[in-house]
Amino acid sequence: MKYAKNILETIGNTPLVKLNKLTESLPCLVLAKYETFNPGNSVKDRMAVKMIEDAEADGRLKPGGTIIEGTSGNTGMGLALAAIVKGYKCVFVMADKQSKEKVDVLRAVGAQVVVCPTNVAPEDPRSYYSVSKRMAEETPNAWYVNQYDNPSNTQAHYEGTGPEIWEQTDGKVTHFVVGVGTGGTISGVGKYLKEQNSNVKIWGIDTYGSVFKKYHETGIFDENEIYPYVTEGIGEDILPENVDFGIIDGFTKVTDKDAAVYTQRLAKEEGMFLGNSAGAAIKGVLQLKEHFKKDDVVVVLFHDHGSRYVGKMFNNDWMKAQGFLEE
Repeated sequence: MKYAKNILETIGNTPLVKLNKLTESLPCLVLAKYETFNPGNSVKDRMAVKMIEDAEADGRLKPGGTIIEGTSGNTGMGLALAAIVKGYKCVFVMADKQSKEKVDVLRAVGAQVVVCPTNVAPEDPRSYYSVSKRMAEETPNAWYVNQYDNPSNTQAHYEGTGPEIWEQTDGKVTHFVVGVGTGGTISGVGKYLKEQNSNVKIWGIDTYGSVFKKYHETGIFDENEIYPYVTEGIGEDILPENVDFGIIDGFTKVTDKDAAVYTQRLAKEEGMFLGNSAGAAIKGVLQLKEHFKKDDVVVVLFHDHGSRYVGKMFNNDWMKAQGFLEE
């Protein structure tokens, strides 16, 4: 009989799916690494389990402990699933710009969720970075995950996602495109692919209001670049240790409106019911058109599932209120 011993054994080995309609204007083959097939419906399941297992191995996470993390939702889901199987409690701290569905989903799998204001500086005591750190210090037998600086995040993608893409494309992948938040996916996959073929190009998708693109091009951390934005799960107002800028060949920035509109278009034109960062990622691929040639194989990673955005990007009243849809 073939079966998984628990839900965590179903993580990984997600399919590659060809894009057809939205990429008609491109000369190359575009394949989506379709991460919603993970049990928590996102790419973050991979690094959540890896971070927990590494923390168990070196004693940072002890039996019966409490896992505490700041998350935009998906890492929390992966951590929560692993915590259920392994017997831990979870507390997640989120910014109030995240969709209500993400908060509800985390509570549905037994996590405690604390919501903090978005529009404060990272070092502000009310920010979700600060609150999660403080709660970890104040809670007995707690482990603060810190996905931004935790090397197990990148390592999960170096060991799993990268080799999968290489094998599934028969080593023919020429470009890898992905939205950048904590940096674990782009750095881990990018490192693995460049070790196999140094000519593979690694592209990051950034958003307006985030510091990544300018920092990559100039080495300047420009606080004037930072302002609130709607797009969820990508971009940062900090420089996570997991973002290896040396591996990344370039960034392109996608507007909030384009990310939202293309999230809807993926569903309606490709049958791909995906999250907000997927809209940003496919629009970014289209913006990078001049870099692609006829025989190129472009892999774009789609992070998470559309069910977490039903009240936002898939709600036309919300889209109109944001100015993203014409009447």
